[in-house]
Amino acid sequence: MDTTIDVLELSIERVLKAPRDLVFDAWVEPRHLRRWSAPHGFEIPDCGGDAQPGGRYYASMRSPAGELLRVEGRYLEVVRPERLVFTHAWLDGDGVAGPETRVTVTLEDAEGGTLMRFSQTGFETAASRDGHGDGWSQCFERLAACLAEEA
Repeated sequence: MDTTIDVLELSIERVLKAPRDLVFDAWVEPRHLRRWSAPHGFEIPDCGGDAQPGGRYYASMRSPAGELLRVEGRYLEVVRPERLVFTHAWLDGDGVAGPETRVTVTLEDAEGGTLMRFSQTGFETAASRDGHGDGWSQCFERLAACLAEEA
């Protein structure tokens, strides 16, 4: 089984029909995150953070079956409105963080809006990467819809 870093990296690109400032805000402001930062059918009952280098963030997600999932991390780089780099770790039922990945989001002006490049690295397995890919793809569909309403 090939487990090189290239295989275990998740990369997604989207052109979003909104200005970079708004897309950046959607990544760091709870009022936006609650609307899009979960797969279809999930909701975000609680989230928050301090979007500056070294600042922490957290979110809880409720599945359609009622299961509560929690994630947390810290911001490593915050360059408004161009780049965000942060860690991402799911918490178990006791609040203990599992394996940590690194997320990088870059935003560039593009015709009709903003080109968002998303990368997540550090997965332990291809299955974990693929599961996150499915989840993030659904999140980004919701993000596009939310931004269209806001823009």
